[in-house]
Amino acid sequence: MIQPILRKALSSVRDARDWWQLPPAAKSEARRDKRGLTAPDPGIGRAVREAIGWLCRAQDYSSTKDGGVARHYSLVKGWGASYPETTGYIVPTILDFARRTNDERLRNRGKQMLDWLLSIQFADGSFQGGVIGAKPLVPVTFNTGQILMGLAAGARVFGEPYRASMIRAADWLVKTQDPDGCWRKHPSPFAEAGEKAYDTHVAWGLFEAARMEPEKNYEKAAIANVKWALTQQHTNGWFAKCCLTDPEIPLTHTLGYALRGVLEAYRFTGQETFLFAAFRTADGLLSVLKSDGFLPGSLSSHWKPAASWACLTGSVQIAYCWLFLYQVTNDSRYREAARMANRYVRQTQNVEGPPEIRGAIKGSFPINGGYGTNEYLNWAAKFFIDANLFEQEVSKRKS
Repeated sequence: MIQPILRKALSSVRDARDWWQLPPAAKSEARRDKRGLTAPDPGIGRAVREAIGWLCRAQDYSSTKDGGVARHYSLVKGWGASYPETTGYIVPTILDFARRTNDERLRNRGKQMLDWLLSIQFADGSFQGGVIGAKPLVPVTFNTGQILMGLAAGARVFGEPYRASMIRAADWLVKTQDPDGCWRKHPSPFAEAGEKAYDTHVAWGLFEAARMEPEKNYEKAAIANVKWALTQQHTNGWFAKCCLTDPEIPLTHTLGYALRGVLEAYRFTGQETFLFAAFRTADGLLSVLKSDGFLPGSLSSHWKPAASWACLTGSVQIAYCWLFLYQVTNDSRYREAARMANRYVRQTQNVEGPPEIRGAIKGSFPINGGYGTNEYLNWAAKFFIDANLFEQEVSKRKS
């Protein structure tokens, strides 16, 4: 009995020490978040414009100043280094918004990101894990698959040399895949070891490459991976082996990765097996959504909340998936859930603050939660933009 009491006391002491060591800005933001959602909803139009603006600043102020996008802005340490993985899938978002708004400067930013990615591609076609400067410097399946999305978008908009780079990356993924569809040979050294169901998000990258190079049959490898991932899906839709650090309570972020990959398999093939699998996961997530749009940041195998904070990235990823399913089914449950989740995240966004945080999206809400603690994450902004623009599109189509 004494040991648990002592551990609790020591933990409280450490928490107090960590709190007092935080800079004033981090303390102030944590106190503000503790009061809940007090800011008004800025609306989709402004929220998206501000998030795009923040991504541009994250590119300009990356600590490595190389054309990539800073991983984060930290209230403790400031701007981070450029992050190849997420810069890769930010590219399609930037190029899409540039097309929508006829913004040539934004289009050039996307090209700058692509040129940087080409400059760091390994000779075998793969890409590193972690931020620039991270050690060990090794090829990683997941990161390569995410960058592949950007290369496919670059090939679509600009042609060469991005098409050749895309083919090299896709070929490497196909070559390194195991016969059962799982990727095991090149895991990230920055995540817990083991098979990953969320590699369906790598499969999505291969689907994008297959659209650009249909004769290459990249979709075969992508479909094989999604089928393998479905062997990890429980009957209630929850995924095992689906977290960066704790597979017993996966993040909504990684569950969102897995679900999106399954939906992309359905989008590409039209096979109902993938659609029905997506329903199971989407409905499980619906069961834990609160009326204000709060989605717990991690979830146990019976869809029980395992966090008191929201993982905002996961919330908007899942909102996008619900909107996709609404389009397919016309089931208003999915549309309303997506609207609530998107609105919740919009209300956490600061659209009036200093430039390093204005328009950014936090890792967690409250900001001192367990994911991206005290950080504003570039991939959170990317998925936020995607989900809100999709909501806008869906609303226009149905009006």
